[in-house]
Amino acid sequence: MDQMLELFRGQAPLAVEEAKRELRACNAYTAQFGLQLSEAEIGELVQCRSEALQNAGRIEFGGGILPKLIYAFCDSPYLEPETYETTLAELQEAFYAYKSDAMDLYTDDELIDLMVSVFNGRARGSAEYLIGTSLDALCRYARSGFDESGADEAGDLF
Repeated sequence: MDQMLELFRGQAPLAVEEAKRELRACNAYTAQFGLQLSEAEIGELVQCRSEALQNAGRIEFGGGILPKLIYAFCDSPYLEPETYETTLAELQEAFYAYKSDAMDLYTDDELIDLMVSVFNGRARGSAEYLIGTSLDALCRYARSGFDESGADEAGDLF
Protein backbone atom coordinates (compact mmCIF):
# COMPACT_ATOMS: atom_id res chain seq x y z
CA MET A 1 0.00 0.00 0.00
CA ASP A 2 2.83 2.46 0.83
CA GLN A 3 4.37 1.89 -2.61
CA MET A 4 1.04 2.65 -4.25
CA LEU A 5 0.70 5.90 -2.31
CA GLU A 6 4.22 6.90 -3.30
CA LEU A 7 3.39 6.20 -6.92
CA PHE A 8 0.28 8.37 -6.74
CA ARG A 9 2.16 11.15 -5.01
CA GLY A 10 4.60 11.25 -7.93
CA GLN A 11 7.56 9.86 -6.04
CA ALA A 12 8.02 6.59 -7.91
CA PRO A 13 11.51 6.66 -9.44
CA LEU A 14 10.22 6.83 -13.01
CA ALA A 15 7.80 9.64 -12.16
CA VAL A 16 10.57 11.62 -10.46
CA GLU A 17 12.85 11.24 -13.47
CA GLU A 18 10.06 12.23 -15.86
CA ALA A 19 9.33 15.34 -13.78
CA LYS A 20 13.02 16.26 -13.79
CA ARG A 21 13.26 15.71 -17.55
CA GLU A 22 10.28 18.03 -18.12
CA LEU A 23 11.86 20.75 -15.98
CA ARG A 24 15.20 20.45 -17.77
CA ALA A 25 13.39 20.91 -21.08
CA CYS A 26 11.87 24.18 -19.81
CA ASN A 27 15.36 25.66 -19.37
CA ALA A 28 15.84 25.91 -23.14
CA TYR A 29 12.83 28.24 -23.37
CA THR A 30 13.29 30.24 -20.16
CA ALA A 31 16.93 31.05 -20.97
CA GLN A 32 15.70 33.91 -23.17
CA PHE A 33 14.28 35.51 -20.01
CA GLY A 34 17.49 34.94 -18.04
CA LEU A 35 15.88 32.17 -15.98
CA GLN A 36 17.46 28.74 -15.54
CA LEU A 37 17.11 25.93 -13.02
CA SER A 38 20.17 24.03 -11.82
CA GLU A 39 20.02 20.28 -11.25
CA ALA A 40 19.83 20.88 -7.51
CA GLU A 41 16.93 23.32 -7.95
CA ILE A 42 15.14 20.87 -10.24
CA GLY A 43 15.47 18.17 -7.57
CA GLU A 44 14.18 20.55 -4.91
CA LEU A 45 11.16 21.55 -7.01
CA VAL A 46 10.24 17.91 -7.62
CA GLN A 47 10.37 17.33 -3.86
CA CYS A 48 8.31 20.49 -3.26
CA ARG A 49 5.70 19.12 -5.68
CA SER A 50 5.27 16.05 -3.52
CA GLU A 51 4.85 18.16 -0.40
CA ALA A 52 2.44 20.58 -2.08
CA LEU A 53 0.29 17.71 -3.33
CA GLN A 54 0.25 16.16 0.12
CA ASN A 55 -0.63 19.50 1.78
CA ALA A 56 -3.50 20.02 -0.67
CA GLY A 57 -4.70 16.42 -0.33
CA ARG A 58 -4.25 15.80 -4.05
CA ILE A 59 -2.73 13.15 -6.25
CA GLU A 60 -1.39 13.69 -9.73
CA PHE A 61 -0.26 11.58 -12.64
CA GLY A 62 2.55 12.56 -14.97
CA GLY A 63 5.21 15.18 -14.45
CA GLY A 64 3.01 17.75 -12.75
CA ILE A 65 1.82 21.28 -13.30
CA LEU A 66 5.18 22.99 -12.93
CA PRO A 67 6.09 23.11 -16.66
CA LYS A 68 2.79 24.90 -17.37
CA LEU A 69 3.48 27.32 -14.55
CA ILE A 70 7.00 27.95 -15.85
CA TYR A 71 5.80 28.74 -19.37
CA ALA A 72 2.98 30.96 -18.08
CA PHE A 73 5.08 32.97 -15.62
CA CYS A 74 8.56 33.06 -17.19
CA ASP A 75 7.99 36.35 -19.01
CA SER A 76 6.78 38.09 -15.87
CA PRO A 77 8.73 41.27 -15.16
CA TYR A 78 8.75 40.24 -11.51
CA LEU A 79 10.71 36.99 -11.79
CA GLU A 80 14.36 37.29 -10.85
CA PRO A 81 17.06 34.63 -11.36
CA GLU A 82 17.99 34.80 -7.68
CA THR A 83 14.48 33.91 -6.48
CA TYR A 84 13.23 31.93 -9.50
CA GLU A 85 13.25 28.49 -7.87
CA THR A 86 11.68 29.71 -4.63
CA THR A 87 8.96 31.60 -6.49
CA LEU A 88 8.17 28.54 -8.62
CA ALA A 89 7.84 26.41 -5.50
CA GLU A 90 5.43 28.96 -4.01
CA LEU A 91 3.41 29.21 -7.23
CA GLN A 92 3.18 25.44 -7.42
CA GLU A 93 1.91 25.25 -3.85
CA ALA A 94 -0.61 28.02 -4.54
CA PHE A 95 -1.85 26.24 -7.67
CA TYR A 96 -2.58 22.98 -5.84
CA ALA A 97 -4.25 24.81 -2.95
CA TYR A 98 -6.43 26.82 -5.33
CA LYS A 99 -7.23 23.73 -7.37
CA SER A 100 -8.52 22.00 -4.24
CA ASP A 101 -10.42 25.10 -3.10
CA ALA A 102 -12.06 25.33 -6.52
CA MET A 103 -13.14 21.68 -6.33
CA ASP A 104 -11.76 21.33 -9.89
CA LEU A 105 -14.33 23.77 -11.34
CA TYR A 106 -11.54 25.50 -13.27
CA THR A 107 -9.25 23.85 -15.79
CA ASP A 108 -5.55 24.02 -15.07
CA ASP A 109 -5.12 26.63 -17.80
CA GLU A 110 -7.97 28.80 -16.49
CA LEU A 111 -6.57 28.74 -12.97
CA ILE A 112 -3.05 29.52 -14.18
CA ASP A 113 -4.38 32.46 -16.21
CA LEU A 114 -6.10 33.81 -13.09
CA MET A 115 -2.91 33.42 -11.08
CA VAL A 116 -0.78 35.16 -13.72
CA SER A 117 -3.23 38.05 -13.87
CA VAL A 118 -3.02 38.66 -10.13
CA PHE A 119 0.74 37.96 -9.86
CA ASN A 120 1.60 40.45 -12.60
CA GLY A 121 -1.07 42.92 -11.50
CA ARG A 122 -2.14 43.64 -7.96
CA ALA A 123 0.39 41.30 -6.33
CA ARG A 124 3.24 42.94 -8.25
CA GLY A 125 5.23 39.75 -8.25
CA SER A 126 4.62 38.75 -4.66
CA ALA A 127 3.94 35.03 -4.48
CA GLU A 128 3.19 35.52 -0.79
CA TYR A 129 0.46 38.01 -1.65
CA LEU A 130 -0.94 35.67 -4.29
CA ILE A 131 -0.94 32.72 -1.89
CA GLY A 132 -2.71 34.81 0.76
CA THR A 133 -5.49 35.68 -1.69
CA SER A 134 -8.70 33.70 -1.42
CA LEU A 135 -9.85 31.88 -4.53
CA ASP A 136 -13.03 33.98 -4.67
CA ALA A 137 -11.04 37.20 -4.50
CA LEU A 138 -8.54 35.89 -7.06
CA CYS A 139 -11.31 35.18 -9.56
CA ARG A 140 -13.16 38.41 -8.86
CA TYR A 141 -10.00 40.44 -9.29
CA ALA A 142 -8.78 38.69 -12.45
CA ARG A 143 -12.13 39.14 -14.15
CA SER A 144 -12.54 42.79 -13.14
CA GLY A 145 -9.78 44.14 -15.36
CA PHE A 146 -7.11 45.49 -13.05
CA ASP A 147 -6.26 49.17 -13.28
CA GLU A 148 -2.87 49.56 -11.65
CA SER A 149 -3.42 53.27 -11.04
CA GLY A 150 -6.45 52.39 -8.90
CA ALA A 151 -4.79 49.72 -6.77
CA ASP A 152 -5.19 51.66 -3.55
CA GLU A 153 -8.91 52.10 -4.11
CA ALA A 154 -9.42 48.40 -4.90
CA GLY A 155 -8.53 47.27 -1.36
CA ASP A 156 -11.94 45.67 -0.91
CA LEU A 157 -11.08 43.02 -3.49
CA PHE A 158 -8.74 41.21 -1.08
